[in-house]
Amino acid sequence: MSWKTIFIKTDNSSAELLSEALLEQGALSVDIHDAAAGTDQEQPLYGEPGLPAGKVWEKAEVSGMFEPDTDINVVLQSITKTLQLPDVPAFRVETIEAQDWVRLTQSQFNPICISSRLWIVPTWHQPPDPSAINLILDPGLAFGTGTHPTTQLCLVWMDQNLKPGETVLDYGCGSGILAIAALKLGAGRVIGVDIDPHAVRASHANALLNACEPSSCVFATQYPAQSDETGKAEQVDVVVANILSNPLIMLAPILASAVRARGRIVLSGILEPQAKEVMTVYGQWFEMQVHAAQEDWVLLSGVKKAAR
Repeated sequence: MSWKTIFIKTDNSSAELLSEALLEQGALSVDIHDAAAGTDQEQPLYGEPGLPAGKVWEKAEVSGMFEPDTDINVVLQSITKTLQLPDVPAFRVETIEAQDWVRLTQSQFNPICISSRLWIVPTWHQPPDPSAINLILDPGLAFGTGTHPTTQLCLVWMDQNLKPGETVLDYGCGSGILAIAALKLGAGRVIGVDIDPHAVRASHANALLNACEPSSCVFATQYPAQSDETGKAEQVDVVVANILSNPLIMLAPILASAVRARGRIVLSGILEPQAKEVMTVYGQWFEMQVHAAQEDWVLLSGVKKAAR
């Protein structure tokens, strides 16, 4: 089995229209990407939830995948007429052969050494160091494979700073990797929160893979996951949030209220130019600092100020 994929170079004013036209012509999937990707003309774009959408590369390429018997010339003629283009756009066609996509995806994830005692091990691999703390992980549909710098920054912080018996809130838990790591590194109890139900299910499944005691970990789609005996939202010793700067800013009052007095907060998913703004916002409640950086990403940490 194979598929035909058509690639059309365009600009940011026409990319969305072309992708919609390809779908109308029966494309199984479409994609817009940087036409200069992999060259010195590559244009980095970073999008975040809560910010205006629609930003596209100045020099874009639109691709559409079609059934193998599709007449690409007919597709192009229809698009040209629908969009009232003066000429048929320049294009190229590639044949995509069927593959074992699961095996191909798995081949991209290998065990990752976070420190001398901490490893991330996909379920389809054997631990390179059986005596280490091994996080057995099946990413599934949730974010958090351990390959991204923002996740690694959080794991290194916990490896170096988490104290035995502390309670931890992992806000935006994704695959549950940080919550599970906290338990394996000695946390007394963890709460993982993610608005995506798929992430909550993935976190539960990964916690079982790692033999986490059910009474020690709670995963939910909202915080507070539970309250104390007074009915108030529980406060924890450490909040870890690996999201993005804009949602971190919007969530600041909620995350700050979740940390007990003199407790700590760890924030990741922040690009270097965004760090100052995030620190300013959280500085209302915490003594903040840039703790570490990796590639273009920084990790911020802070200690909650005593109540006045």
